Amino acid sequence: MSDAVAALPLGSRVVVRARLDASEGARAGGPTMTDAVGVLSERDERYVVVLTSRGPVRISRHLVVAAKEVPPKPSRRGAAHLAISVENLQRVAAPAWGAVERERLGEWELRASYGFTQRGNSVVPVGEPGLPLADAVVRVEQWYAARGLPAKFALAGPDGFSPEQDPLGALLLQRGYRTGSVTLTLTGTTATVAAEDPGGPPVVTQEELDAVWLDAYSGTRTVVPAAVESVLLGSPRVVFGSITPGGGLSQRLGLRRADAAGTRPIAVGRLGVAGGWAGLGAVWTDPAFRGRGLAAHLTARLAATALDKGIHLIHLQVEHDNEAALRLYRRLGFLTHSSYAYLTQPAPG
Repeated sequence: MSDAVAALPLGSRVVVRARLDASEGARAGGPTMTDAVGVLSERDERYVVVLTSRGPVRISRHLVVAAKEVPPKPSRRGAAHLAISVENLQRVAAPAWGAVERERLGEWELRASYGFTQRGNSVVPVGEPGLPLADAVVRVEQWYAARGLPAKFALAGPDGFSPEQDPLGALLLQRGYRTGSVTLTLTGTTATVAAEDPGGPPVVTQEELDAVWLDAYSGTRTVVPAAVESVLLGSPRVVFGSITPGGGLSQRLGLRRADAAGTRPIAVGRLGVAGGWAGLGAVWTDPAFRGRGLAAHLTARLAATALDKGIHLIHLQVEHDNEAALRLYRRLGFLTHSSYAYLTQPAPG
């Protein structure tokens, strides 16, 4: 059994490379390998099925030599970071942030994490729920009520859209749902972002979540101990980045002697890799050291790390009125792709 195939999530777009044998068309002097590109639809101990543009392809597991996720097929022409539909980008972005629980309602994904982060406690309503819309909303509300949470929908559309323009959004507003602040989804290429690195102190990257990184991140927000590690580690692949004071960095940043002796990072960030994309999140800089280019440098180094791993596209989410962050990311080559808003169920009574 191929470990690469075993790690791929069903429903993701993949490329599977397999050996050809005599029964599958291999001939002396001819090609010995074949690639199947499409949606991974089935997998068992003996076979994997890929839905390609030419139809389903069933591949014997013992013939698979390599497999990986790739970005969704572009929906229109244009720059790589713009050539994906809003729905497909939602599918890519959803697993880039973890959740304690995930459950499907048709094609919708329900996420719950004891209330820790909005993304970890909201519905991604992409595709069909398998029920009439009103019935699906009731089912969602029941699912969240059983967990002591309000139902929350992450409703996305083109930049500048209004929830009432969407059938689901209109229904939720009729039910009294509250619309939260608008969040922008930005996209870019890892090569462009890495090339815009302004330079700076060493950035440590690792795939393990250690206590030092978690302590710095936890200092930025109210965390839920039962959820925080599951959320941060809950993506197919993760990379944690940090900048820690020490050596010449202490002098350049004017750190006091006591601060310089510490090991707590003064800047952190996280990549969640899924669907052939890297999702940037959890970027934070100690308030005492903002305005010194640390966030830009950290972001660029994380993008370079993703590029080294063969990931060419990157996305992130930022609130529409966070002008400082938007200036930073646009300097690094990110462009606005789409936007979304959370629609939250009103409290009873």
